Amino acid sequence: MFLEPNFRGQRSGWIEVICGSMFSGKTEELIRRLNRAKIANQNIQIFKPLKDNRYDKTAVVSHNENAIASLPVAKSIEFYEHLENINVVGVDEAQFFDSQLTEVCQKMAIKGIRVIVAGLDMDFRGKPFGPIPNLLAVAEYITKVHAICPHCGSLATHSYRLSAEEETVVLGEKDKYEPRCRICYEMGNILDFRS
Repeated sequence: MFLEPNFRGQRSGWIEVICGSMFSGKTEELIRRLNRAKIANQNIQIFKPLKDNRYDKTAVVSHNENAIASLPVAKSIEFYEHLENINVVGVDEAQFFDSQLTEVCQKMAIKGIRVIVAGLDMDFRGKPFGPIPNLLAVAEYITKVHAICPHCGSLATHSYRLSAEEETVVLGEKDKYEPRCRICYEMGNILDFRS
């Protein structure tokens, strides 16, 4: 389904991206913004990747166990099927979606929808992750959130993988990842820095 642009009556929507490392509060901030939209009587629709079932199969759940109902989908193009009378769309774990996510978000914004996207900006190798870099380029608003490095107390910007898997996408929590500042992340890649 193609969304017809709304050039009359309603102003354009926009794209907000919330990014950062693991355990930085991305999902918490997404839920906060969506709850405020609900309080304002706006119709919301939340999407999450079908493959992310760590906390719940359908709800978006933060590490603090705050939750909001969502619709798990395999591909971003499926969003189009669920947008009737929607004012605000939330997307969690956006790094796991396909490369069409940026185009889909832009079409929703042109249609007049506020689009709020949360996701990791870098993978465990410190490289740009999935569609997030392209979303950052077209977003009207960007919020970079930070965790705290458990080794030195500095702002953590990287997601350090504690396990030995080499695949880019490995679902896990504190058993497989920890947030690290730039220096502790680099030290961990040079030697086993786990204590």
